[in-house]
Amino acid sequence: MYKKIYFIFIIISSFFITYNLNAQEKVISGLITTFDSIPLNGAKIEVKSTKIVVLSDTLGRFSVVCNLEDKLKVTANGFYKQNVKITKKIKIAAINLKLKPGAKSREYAIGYGHVLDKEKLNAVANLNNKDIDFSQYSNMSEIIRGRFAGVQIVNDQIIIRGINSINSSSAALIVIDGIPTNYSVLNSISPTHVKSINVIKDGSAAIYGSRGSNGVLIVETKRGGDL
Repeated sequence: MYKKIYFIFIIISSFFITYNLNAQEKVISGLITTFDSIPLNGAKIEVKSTKIVVLSDTLGRFSVVCNLEDKLKVTANGFYKQNVKITKKIKIAAINLKLKPGAKSREYAIGYGHVLDKEKLNAVANLNNKDIDFSQYSNMSEIIRGRFAGVQIVNDQIIIRGINSINSSSAALIVIDGIPTNYSVLNSISPTHVKSINVIKDGSAAIYGSRGSNGVLIVETKRGGDL
């Protein structure tokens, strides 16, 4: 009698242990991009706890099983690697990899098939504080005029895609740390506080809606850990 009860107890315990282990896992879906809108194909996503590796598809999408609280390591040739902390609340991970400076990085990104539309990548100009010492410039206007070919500053407006017409505005959208702003705010930033500057010239700016139709200037400033 006792052996039967013990046997039943073992079966029930095993069931709950198995259920409990499975309940600690979840499927994370995500999107790997660069410059906020260009999807990365074949980026490697590794789960820290299990070492499972998956690759993003041609649209930058991926799905992977991980623990409720875990970490993902995301890598791609020509880009800085990124570690992503997964918490119980996260169901979708949007990961934007930063392109390393220099022409070689763009060659790797295109040559290894991470960026399928090379024209889209080449339509984005970027600088970061690993490329140059921003402190050598007295203000943001000097950097933009001196380092971005074809970008002009006319009447306190950033002109990226040329002057459209006399009646309509040709001003590019200015985004600082993810917040749309204006030229006066841009020029009030000290170059020593700038981490990166990106100029989007083509249709990739469409993610910003009609405001991005004239191109977008994106500035990222240094955070506490960057100073």
